Amino acid sequence: MSDFANRLIAWQKIHGRHDLPWQNTVDPYAIWVSEIMLQQTQVAAVIGYYSKFMQRFPNIASLANATQDEVLQHWSGLGYYSRARNLHNAAVTIMDEHKGQFPQDFEMIQTLSGIGRSTAAAIASFAFNQVQTILDGNVKRVLARHFLVEGWPSSPKVEKELWLLAEKLLPEQGMVAYTQGLMDLGATLCTRSKPKCSNCPLNGSCKALQAQRVHELPTPKPRKSIPEKHTTMLILRRGDEILLEKRPSTGIWGGLWSFPEAENSQDAEAIALKKFGVTAENDITLPNLTHVFTHFKLHICPQTLQVVKLNPQVNQAAHMWLNIEDAIGAAIPTPIRKILLSMQKTSLGY
Repeated sequence: MSDFANRLIAWQKIHGRHDLPWQNTVDPYAIWVSEIMLQQTQVAAVIGYYSKFMQRFPNIASLANATQDEVLQHWSGLGYYSRARNLHNAAVTIMDEHKGQFPQDFEMIQTLSGIGRSTAAAIASFAFNQVQTILDGNVKRVLARHFLVEGWPSSPKVEKELWLLAEKLLPEQGMVAYTQGLMDLGATLCTRSKPKCSNCPLNGSCKALQAQRVHELPTPKPRKSIPEKHTTMLILRRGDEILLEKRPSTGIWGGLWSFPEAENSQDAEAIALKKFGVTAENDITLPNLTHVFTHFKLHICPQTLQVVKLNPQVNQAAHMWLNIEDAIGAAIPTPIRKILLSMQKTSLGY
């Protein structure tokens, strides 16, 4: 076993995290759900969602048998909704093709929707004690600093170098403590900012620390200007109810419920009549809202419309009328929930 692995395992057993809700189990389903939630999301944000999600979907069968809409509802607010859709699709696959048993074969795990090499390795390590290496964002940061690896870690060339490094460091025993140790070290000591190098079990051999370059590594992603998009969201009000429209299954907020959209507020009444067959009048304009995605900023102009005349054609599968309280609890994106909550606090919420 390498000295790197030895010290990391010893440190994890004493100083690592041992009481997270998804730890102290070998249930591949519980581990799988946590790993998917932890993609792109901090532990503190995941804990509450994980517990509620597991209460509603305690096993693969319950997840597979649920509707995608219900799964998205329990994911609402956690972001990156393709993760929830992939989780649901994979559960259906496991029921249909693996007799409801999570596959143990490492290559087979990677064929499931939403599971890449690193996530598959984490599941295989924690659930099946397999010797597989992970390489998530935390691990990339630890390895880039410890071995002074230059370049943006997610570029193909640098990522390949990091995978080779990670494979060489694998211990033959103690995989659970080693894998958890890598995650814990990156999350608690070798952090992106203000790393606690004096407490690190690997500080004696860390090349970035020796070269006084810890804060330079890993090399940041080359900066590009973030595109900005604008949309007007139509808030059609009928009494104490508002209209929600189901978004396409792909794209941002795929499969979630949202407000209908228009290019600008001047088109609002015309679109309400043409698309939904309702006659509506402009109502109070709410404050604009900006939502930042990974790759762009979305500027939202909420336009409230009071429905004067309703055509029955609006009662379609892709549309529904809900009171504000029920709408807030539906499978909706975070900015839509913010708008509804602001309406609830004003006279618009009745």
